[in-house]
Amino acid sequence: MHLHQPESSPLRQGGRSGALRIGVGGPVGSGKTATVAALCRQLRDTLSIAVVTNDIYTREDAEALLREAVLPAERITAVETGACPHTAIRDDISANLAAVEDLEDTLGRLDLVLIESGGDNLTATFSKGLVDHQIFVIDVAGGDDVPRKGGPGITTADLLVINKTDLAPYVGSDLETMARDAKAQRGALPVILTSVKAHDGVRPICDWLTERLAEWGTVPA
Repeated sequence: MHLHQPESSPLRQGGRSGALRIGVGGPVGSGKTATVAALCRQLRDTLSIAVVTNDIYTREDAEALLREAVLPAERITAVETGACPHTAIRDDISANLAAVEDLEDTLGRLDLVLIESGGDNLTATFSKGLVDHQIFVIDVAGGDDVPRKGGPGITTADLLVINKTDLAPYVGSDLETMARDAKAQRGALPVILTSVKAHDGVRPICDWLTERLAEWGTVPA
């Protein structure tokens, strides 16, 4: 059973119908692809999902998802940005929009499209013309000072994920400090500390995403 929008396909936020689009960004190595993979595994039996990845000159992230068989191959596509990955998700979003449209033309109505940014930095954000909500992923191996450095990715993303918490004792990162600093930077915006590769580690992110889908109007078939 898949979840889907009502047959009338009403216009949603942003004045459009169709799938909920979620951007997943964050620094190189933070676990963006692992997060996307874990979400697909958790939700693929109840949602019609597709993924768009962004890399500068390769299809590496898409190929990683294909190797792990998180979705059928026709549900995963790659954009080769050829330049700074920020441009393709924030400034000139045409290639990503075309990729989403191609998936919709091929697969029919979708419930959820995950759009993964190429490796970026703390300034990266998605255009609201491309995604409806943004997840920003950082990890403890980057240092426990990363949340207090701020930047648009940390301060404005709809959800901040502090990943690889299981590594904290080995890299000298203090999770309480990271949580406190993230709260100071983000105010009421949610923060999740987890390890997405751990058993049920993606569950808190799925719960957040399920709430966004309910707001969007996705309902059981």
